[in-house]
Amino acid sequence: MLKKTLLTGISSLALLLLSTTSIADENSSSKSWVGGVDHLGLTVSNLNASKAFFTDVLGFKTLGSDPTYPAYFLSNNKITITLWRVKNDEKRVEFNRAENVGLHHLALSVESIKKLSELHTHLEMQNNITIEFAPENLGKGPTQHMMIREPSGNRIEFIARGN
Repeated sequence: MLKKTLLTGISSLALLLLSTTSIADENSSSKSWVGGVDHLGLTVSNLNASKAFFTDVLGFKTLGSDPTYPAYFLSNNKITITLWRVKNDEKRVEFNRAENVGLHHLALSVESIKKLSELHTHLEMQNNITIEFAPENLGKGPTQHMMIREPSGNRIEFIARGN
């Protein structure tokens, strides 16, 4: 109970900055039913533009596709992302992170703050994404992050943990 009380008093930003080991369950006899993320599925409005963003801009490789759905399966050897085309474009509702239940954003790690800056420069040259904000400190730093929207509008955060 004390742990829950303490966590409710910590801001979400502070929780983001904590490592998973520092907030791990104190009861080590509990079973851990799951490991890491196996893959992430994103519904997209423009399948080809979103695929091109992940492959051509971010360097993901295409693992396969399903033309009957249609979908692409992509990976960078650290995370696998499935892109599914929205079934009925006329009934599509754009996601509003403040009002809809669902994925708020996908956060992808970047190996260093220098690489994050280089990625920002690379993304500024793309014409089909929106940069919500350039690299900035997360809280008081040294971690930095930036947020974009890929061609179908999904929010993607890029985050570099500072030393």
